[in-house]
Amino acid sequence: MRDTFVKTLVELAKEDKNIELITGDLGFGVLKPYWEAVPDQFTNAGIAEQNMTTVAAGMALEGKTVFTYSIGNFPTLRCLEQIRNDCAYHNANVKVVCIGGGFVYGSLGMSHQATEDLAILRALPGVVVMAPADLVEAEECTKALATYPGTAYLRLGRGGEKQIHDHIDNFQIGKAIKVRDGKKIAIFSTGAIFEEVNAAYNVLVEKGHDPAVYTFPTVKPIDTEVIKECAKEFDVVVTCEEHNIVGGFGSAVAEVMAEMKEKKAYLLRIGLNDEYSIKVGNQNYLRQQYGMDSASIVKKIEETIHE
Repeated sequence: MRDTFVKTLVELAKEDKNIELITGDLGFGVLKPYWEAVPDQFTNAGIAEQNMTTVAAGMALEGKTVFTYSIGNFPTLRCLEQIRNDCAYHNANVKVVCIGGGFVYGSLGMSHQATEDLAILRALPGVVVMAPADLVEAEECTKALATYPGTAYLRLGRGGEKQIHDHIDNFQIGKAIKVRDGKKIAIFSTGAIFEEVNAAYNVLVEKGHDPAVYTFPTVKPIDTEVIKECAKEFDVVVTCEEHNIVGGFGSAVAEVMAEMKEKKAYLLRIGLNDEYSIKVGNQNYLRQQYGMDSASIVKKIEETIHE
């Protein structure tokens, strides 16, 4: 996803001289095509993410569209006060980009595991929160945010994510994407965990189930229309996220369903069960350890529908 993001941003920046990219002293191998193509629209703020965010806010208030770039929690939790006070409060045109959401940097321990970011950024008034599932969604999210007037958060994987869409017609911030029709079970996911959802779907079909599948590249504003339709139509709605289940994507869906006067579906939230990972390993290993790999998704869905 990060290569797709950079490639897309290069093309956008060539056309729009107001687009700026600021890095917190990393990503140089990936960002090289950008600074070679548009060197006057690139800044290295150093290992100073709080300063990076405040500089971005100042540039944005002078008419620039600014993307800040770093890994894991560094561009978000480390500089939350600056995002809140300098960017969001002023509706500044700053797009905070995290590379490595969830367990991507799992081998570096919990300090590098971004598992609360969706919830925290979603809580800031007026901030758009996006987490694409594949390369096509990543490209569309980048394009959409480049023209969106205000503060936003873009959560990306690191690399190697599979492409699930050939193309997306009429991509819009705040709209879910139907991947498959189905009956009785509707599976919602956000971000790169979709690869586990897709594998789980294949197993569920082999077992005689026919789940519908949706991706939500936008966590905020959430697609209330799709959620309400599915809550009325399906027996079970399942949310999957590589993130704490408290406050994140599953919570956003739960908030919509809780305020419905009439609904049919039971809600099953799959993610990190309100804990920090005390284990160290690669992304696939940690997904398995914390119950969000494809086998765990299948098991939890079958346990729910057989209760």
